[in-house]
Amino acid sequence: MGPVQRFRSGRLTAGGLAICLLLSAPVAFAQAWVAPAGVGSVTVSFQRIDNTGHLLTDGSRAGGLSENLSLFVEAEYAITDKLSISFGVPYVGAKWTDPNPPPPFVPFLPVDQCHCWHSGLQDFSFSARYNVVNAGGFALTPSVSIGVPSHDYNFQGEAVIGRDLKELRVGVDVGQRLDRISPRLSVQGRYSYAVVEQVLDIPDNRSNATVEGAFQFTRKLGVRGFTTWQRTHGGLRFGGMGALAPPGEVNTPELLAQHDRMLRDDNFRAGTGVSYSLPKIDVFASYVAYLSGTDSHLGRAFTGGISWPFELGR
Repeated sequence: MGPVQRFRSGRLTAGGLAICLLLSAPVAFAQAWVAPAGVGSVTVSFQRIDNTGHLLTDGSRAGGLSENLSLFVEAEYAITDKLSISFGVPYVGAKWTDPNPPPPFVPFLPVDQCHCWHSGLQDFSFSARYNVVNAGGFALTPSVSIGVPSHDYNFQGEAVIGRDLKELRVGVDVGQRLDRISPRLSVQGRYSYAVVEQVLDIPDNRSNATVEGAFQFTRKLGVRGFTTWQRTHGGLRFGGMGALAPPGEVNTPELLAQHDRMLRDDNFRAGTGVSYSLPKIDVFASYVAYLSGTDSHLGRAFTGGISWPFELGR
């Protein structure tokens, strides 16, 4: 059994890549274990996000339907048994699908009025992970990544491909196989802190956390369940039905022009995923539901894809 087969049989690959819930925070599935040196993968995934409305600052709901489609390509390679690097970029399409305009306090921009698709490359992502502990079924892996807009794209409105902001993210993944219960069961967790490019001197940094449990039914079939949490440290509150009524802190023309990428998006989401290993490829799918939040979206996301493992220099 070669390094690729050993690594594939020992991991769960349902979304084991840094897929973005686009136009929001990147939601990376936990990656506590690193592949053996010389082993890598190329992954192509498709994601559909149905935004079914908005959550205001007090948690109340407002309308606004839109849809995002994306094709994400990522390559990852293990330089050593501890160090792994990756590079990825999504191609994103977005469309305002609501037959009604937004509330009166939100500008109805031409990008949304046309009810047409707008698409393009979003942000390049570069990541490095270094495994510092891998013993007794336990793994600890810090990471660092950067996100850089591929070009100066439009960020104003709902039918846009992203926020057009640079980011530096530092994180740590932990994982534990629960061999005393079942060698097929494992739990993983991730925390990351993103330093986000400031606009109008307003901080907009972000914390993200993921917790997941995974079960390997067979050498080929694995399933997982996960929850994700996001807290924005700064940003703008748009207001709600209480004392902080819309437009809330978006109370100048300059802030209104920038608010689409500067809201204090706090949210909680949950989902499930499945993976299946074929002789030369892995296939995977996942579903995420948006459960709660403030200054965030309502909706759901479906992701499916294929990963091609490979090995070099052996």
